[in-house]
Amino acid sequence: MSIKTVFVGAGGGFENVSIGSSRPREPGPHEVVVRVRASSLNYHDYGVVAGAMGPSETRIPMSDGAGEVLAVGPDVQEFQVGDHVVSTFFPDWLDGPPRSAGFSRTPGDGMDGYAREEITMPATAFTRAPAGYSHAQAATLTTAGLTAWRALMEDGPLQPGQTVLVQGSGGVSVFALQFAKLAGARVIATSSNDAKLSRLKALGADEVINYRQTPDWGNVAMEMTDGRGVDHVLDVGGPDTLEQSMLAAGVGGHIALIGVLSGIESRLPLGIALGKQLRLQALLVGSRRQQQDMIRAIDASGLRPVIDRHFALDDIVDAFRYQESGAHFGKIVLDI
Repeated sequence: MSIKTVFVGAGGGFENVSIGSSRPREPGPHEVVVRVRASSLNYHDYGVVAGAMGPSETRIPMSDGAGEVLAVGPDVQEFQVGDHVVSTFFPDWLDGPPRSAGFSRTPGDGMDGYAREEITMPATAFTRAPAGYSHAQAATLTTAGLTAWRALMEDGPLQPGQTVLVQGSGGVSVFALQFAKLAGARVIATSSNDAKLSRLKALGADEVINYRQTPDWGNVAMEMTDGRGVDHVLDVGGPDTLEQSMLAAGVGGHIALIGVLSGIESRLPLGIALGKQLRLQALLVGSRRQQQDMIRAIDASGLRPVIDRHFALDDIVDAFRYQESGAHFGKIVLDI
């Protein structure tokens, strides 16, 4: 028996992506076999597949995976055959502080990922999926959902009545908007696209700013809060947005450093940071316990992710080219 599998060759690049097959593996102690039904695209996956973060050897890409349990190995108590599950970004990080630097233990990067029909992993590499979620919906949570959740609820921590600023309309930012509104926060959203700003407004954003038309959007956000500044900023842009994020923040404000869309080398406006006594927290997704907390909140609230488009596994390169275009709003999903 063989299963359909996507491979990306050493160094990455769309020309190095191939559709092949691999052999499934029976579960050992503490392991489960999962029929993977969906994955979702993240900027990190794009970096691996497109080549900016290309692997040093041939790799099965994709860090997000959702599906149902096909078999359980000895000593597995948490799951049963038929359970719907979703993967964790760091299979070894169960709780507490981060266990390792970088992505060496992240599926789809330092180890083989979920771009295949079946996978055998430790049971702790999964959590239960939210009740009533499709596999496609569950697959959006591993990276984007948990990053937004941790930034606001763990690292924040966000309090009702506070103000959150989100940048753009990618998966993390849309989840952050949704979580912030659930928590009773005010949300300011930025985008360079007026149509996307309208959609962000429809999702609950209280104020919107077109950052292309308003390059000094940090000061505008300050004005929108009557000079107090925002309490939390999710900065996904990196070097090109950090200073404006800091200008938007109030005294003692929290800035979650999440994205590197404009590069990895940045000048830190230290005067602003010191003057406002800002708290800058860099983060890479989160732990299994944090994911379980997020899923309990989703079950209690009925929140549903925003999915822009679905692609078949065979069309993975087309999916990444669509992501590259920046036309999407929310998440892009691979149906497997």
